[in-house]
Amino acid sequence: MNDLLGDYAAFFSLQVRRLAELGIAVTGYRVSHLAFRTETLAEYLEVRSGLEAHCAANVENVWNGRPISKILLERSLSLPGGQQCDLIELIPPPHQAEYRMGLEHVGFAVGDDFPRFERRFSNVFTGRQFQTDECQPYYVRFADNTNVKFYPRTLLEYCVSEGHSFDGIYHTAGGVDSA
Repeated sequence: MNDLLGDYAAFFSLQVRRLAELGIAVTGYRVSHLAFRTETLAEYLEVRSGLEAHCAANVENVWNGRPISKILLERSLSLPGGQQCDLIELIPPPHQAEYRMGLEHVGFAVGDDFPRFERRFSNVFTGRQFQTDECQPYYVRFADNTNVKFYPRTLLEYCVSEGHSFDGIYHTAGGVDSA
């Protein structure tokens, strides 16, 4: 997986360390996902193909006019601190803001503690992203254009609640290609 994503363990450790410097300890929160951004659509298709060789399922949909894959791995990635990551969000070229290519963000599921977490760290958050009516994570952006996002539940759980089924490989119809 390092060949496809780069040093995901080092990226995760860096983000956790940065959060600790801001006073946010993520111990006890589940890792929702790691996000990987590509610079071109051709790179997106190449990385998607590589990741799908290691996946149990891929749900690809269109968001802001671009395909985005949520790739459920066959085997969890082991991360520092005993954490595990089961989902990779693969994102094609940016649509608006400046983002880092490659490993771009890590998402954490805060759980039932989310309202208290939201109040406690509101002064640390860079902003809030509207993804769907239900899914609106807070995020912290760092100087290198990487982010950490905080959700009440995992991205996988949001996808399932929206009716997506992680039981195969699904590509967008009319977006990139269809399966």
